[in-house]
Amino acid sequence: MAVSRFCVVRPCIWEYYLDTQAIIHIVAAMYVEKVPNRSSPPAILLREGWREGKRTCKRTLANLTHWPPEQIESLRRVLKGETLVSIEEVFAVERSLPHGHVEAVLGIVRKLGVEKMLSSRRCRERDLVLGMLVEQLIHPCSKLATTRMWHTTTLAEELSIGDADEDALYEALDWLLERQGRIEGKLAKRHLSEGGLVLYDVSSSYYEGHTCPLVQYGHDRDKKKGKPIVVYGVMTDPAGRPVAVDVYPGNTGDPTTVPDQVEKLRKRFGLSRVVLVGDRGMLTQTQIKHLKAYPGVGWISALRSPAIRKLVESGALQMSLFDHQSLAEIVSPEYPGERLVACLNPLLRDERRRKREALLGMTASALEKIAGDVARRTKKPLGKDEIGLKVGKIINRFKVGKHFQLRIEDGHFAWERDEASIRREEALDGIYVIRTSEPRKRLSAENAVRQYKSLSRVERLFRTLKGIDLRVRPIRHRTEAHVRAHIFLCVLAYYVEWHMRQALAPLLFHDEELDADRKVRDPVAPARPSASARRKKAKRVREDGLPVHSFETLLRALATRCRNMCRMKSAPAGVTIEQLTEPTRLQARAAELLAAYPVGEH
Repeated sequence: MAVSRFCVVRPCIWEYYLDTQAIIHIVAAMYVEKVPNRSSPPAILLREGWREGKRTCKRTLANLTHWPPEQIESLRRVLKGETLVSIEEVFAVERSLPHGHVEAVLGIVRKLGVEKMLSSRRCRERDLVLGMLVEQLIHPCSKLATTRMWHTTTLAEELSIGDADEDALYEALDWLLERQGRIEGKLAKRHLSEGGLVLYDVSSSYYEGHTCPLVQYGHDRDKKKGKPIVVYGVMTDPAGRPVAVDVYPGNTGDPTTVPDQVEKLRKRFGLSRVVLVGDRGMLTQTQIKHLKAYPGVGWISALRSPAIRKLVESGALQMSLFDHQSLAEIVSPEYPGERLVACLNPLLRDERRRKREALLGMTASALEKIAGDVARRTKKPLGKDEIGLKVGKIINRFKVGKHFQLRIEDGHFAWERDEASIRREEALDGIYVIRTSEPRKRLSAENAVRQYKSLSRVERLFRTLKGIDLRVRPIRHRTEAHVRAHIFLCVLAYYVEWHMRQALAPLLFHDEELDADRKVRDPVAPARPSASARRKKAKRVREDGLPVHSFETLLRALATRCRNMCRMKSAPAGVTIEQLTEPTRLQARAAELLAAYPVGEH
């Protein structure tokens, strides 16, 4: 008997059954019977029954045990006389849009109160900003592409922004920029506290074009040669949640941005007592002198290599301090009113020595080749300037020229390693010194090191902004206001992503024990993943059988839950039914985690 796909004429019920043309002559005498089979699964039989006088007779027509349960049930209902028709005669699926990832992001946005941060009342601009924020997470692209892409999901429908064009988005960016200070104030009130820590770091991104006045040539961290850049500094709480961002011209030095942050903390956020954590390139000696003018502002930073060498040469820092420990507090008259915490990381020491030897070897090979070329040029010797250019390229490539002694003359080139210079640098391998204004009663030496290392959370923010998920670059906006608003929008999107990562951590390649480990582990030793994190990476499957994802692939998996627009052909024109596809186990678990996420504790 041929099998055809049909459905009962009832909404949203889909079945399978045997072709009615083949069985219509015996329907009245046929039925499906379930026969117990001792320890084996029961047999499902298609039987025909009839009566001969007072005796009931039956015979087996087919064994249906191998059929799927839904197909057996369909046949059972057909044999009871229900009328079935083809699916195509009843329903037409007019459209199917990915919805699960939009639902997840919008859900956490509303749970975090981001809508209220933007504006207390719903308005067109707020909806457009939310649309750009969500699109930045699920598919980062240009503003023109955004107006196209949000029609490929349910995002435009959810926010009623399907008619917006790119000009409307630029107007919404202007609206967002006007409210940046107010929004940052709300974030600071939520995540910063009097006497608490504030993390701050600076990065840059390259720019496509030349019309924006912020665009200048400077220290390009993206390694895009010949591209102008814009600089931006991000302030976060100790957990790495962004609170504020400032955008500067591309030729702005990192340290010169610090005074703006101090003024923002004191005047805009109303914090008279904070501890600013910044790297050694940010909180330079000049900036620390500036911070000392504010009695309520403390700092945690680190010393540069020349300053550490001076401590060694003066005897304030002795290698014997690390005979039985990896961390020691020292004092020096060069740093009055400050605490210095010296640390030695043996693994970092070995790695630096290995890398130095490799660079020295490559430099020596290249210099030897140049020396051979100079020696062979006897008929037309190379001039001093020509040799200098060749040598300069090698020195600039490998960055270890300070460890070589060079003699360059017309027609002559000789070199040798400066072993004394190498030994002086080796003595500092693996050593770093944390400096802080905080007294011991408020901050232990171990916690001073831990808090300085927490700057890695800001670095993770920059990595996410630049390439992992949000892709703040390349920046193509023509005006200064739009560049500032675009970067602020990306920071807000990261704020949402940070919380989503926390909520969905059990489904991600995320070390769920990391936050607790940071508080108790050795502050100097390299961080090691927990046993549960190693298990995730090794097996890539959770104990319940669900796959472990990156944030990007999890969003894609959620997107497979679609919103289907169905039309009943027998209904009047324009009458449609919306139906979501049933969630998979993974999608259901993600929804549970997001719903249970305790926003008040984060």
